[in-house]
Amino acid sequence: MNSHEMAASNPSPGTLAGWVESRVRLVVEQASYAYSASGASAPNFTLGPVTFSARQREIVGILGPNASGKSTLLSVIAGEVKALSGRVELDGKPPADLPLRDRAQRIAIVHQESNLLFPLRVWEYVLQGRYPYGRRLRFENEADCLMAENALAQVGAAHLTDRRMDELSGGERQRVVLARALAQQPQLLLLDEPTRYLDIGGKVELMRRLRRLSEENRYTAVVVTHELNLAAEFFDAVVLLQGGKCVAAGKPEDVYRRDLLEEVFKTQLEVEKTATGRPRVILRGQEQQNDATQGDSADQKKESGGADKDLQ
Repeated sequence: MNSHEMAASNPSPGTLAGWVESRVRLVVEQASYAYSASGASAPNFTLGPVTFSARQREIVGILGPNASGKSTLLSVIAGEVKALSGRVELDGKPPADLPLRDRAQRIAIVHQESNLLFPLRVWEYVLQGRYPYGRRLRFENEADCLMAENALAQVGAAHLTDRRMDELSGGERQRVVLARALAQQPQLLLLDEPTRYLDIGGKVELMRRLRRLSEENRYTAVVVTHELNLAAEFFDAVVLLQGGKCVAAGKPEDVYRRDLLEEVFKTQLEVEKTATGRPRVILRGQEQQNDATQGDSADQKKESGGADKDLQ
């Protein structure tokens, strides 16, 4: 074996670390799904095909208007439903094929609503994230409690430990829900509209925290959101859906095209670049829309007048 072969078979620590860091964790390739009221009826909704991938430490946003398939796509990625075609793989394994316990150890989901059957204390709620690692009818051990404490500290909610969940504000509650997800020690974090009930300060704080947590813990995160500007500022890539179809996927600066966003969201807007090169979406005011409409009408009259002259 020559020196080149030895180097290839025994990569340096730096090379190996770089390979691990750049390895694709989540693959969604031509994935589609459809559901109907009954097995014999026509599908009520069809999603796909959708294609994108994500690495460790990356955050991908799923964007689109209501009823475009965002939450359905998240369910397919989570393995809650199985794609009808294509493939979804987390570290080479389809989530839908994993045993429930294994899936819960790899994937943590933060839903839009987290209904509580009982008024739990915060620490009790976060400890639920350790259930995938235990056996039936067993009490939490010291390691579980330390993991829950650490998760609360990571989201800045350690001071809420003894509070009841039904006493928390929207922002506090969202941090605690995220802490329970972190207590699962997942590889993949899935969040469905996590900023829905937060004010603008809470939204920015949550996105900054998610960005930092992904960097520090090497999470891969997929976030369903309506917040176009937050997605552009904090996410590595976005998937844009419309009517169950994936109309674009890639970096925000590549996807955020004025004509495309106006077509998808059915409103007039502007797209500009910030000093960092990130896109920013600006909604047009009513006067601007009227001016644009009048301008289009004037242009159409000019074209029509020119055409009439040509015909004379």
